[in-house]
Amino acid sequence: MACYYCLLLETRNSRRSNESSQKYSEASIKMCQELGIKVIDLWTALQNRDDWLTAHFTDGVHLSAEGSKVVVKEILKVVKEAEWEPNLHWRSLPTEFAEYSPCIFVGPDSKTAVNVADMDFEWQAQWI
Repeated sequence: MACYYCLLLETRNSRRSNESSQKYSEASIKMCQELGIKVIDLWTALQNRDDWLTAHFTDGVHLSAEGSKVVVKEILKVVKEAEWEPNLHWRSLPTEFAEYSPCIFVGPDSKTAVNVADMDFEWQAQWI
């Protein structure tokens, strides 16, 4: 089954199709595996259900909200499996002049200072 956009292109004697996209995806995956690079198989991930075209795309080309969730899920899988510590994670960056902060946050006991960088917020839970 080819996407709507691909079908339009095929009618204009184009070589673009869902099948050719699959071949390109498989070749890219093979190359990454040969090079020892982590790879995300989005072609398969986005077509894992019968209604993939309408569920994961708004117009056959652009991702829907559901399609975007699939992409994020696949990216996070690879990032979580990686054997590295992200050096640009906001918690690992040094805080300049923290001792001179105009805002001092106090803990629930009304006595202890709280470092906001050490706090976990509800909106972060899905990314941690």
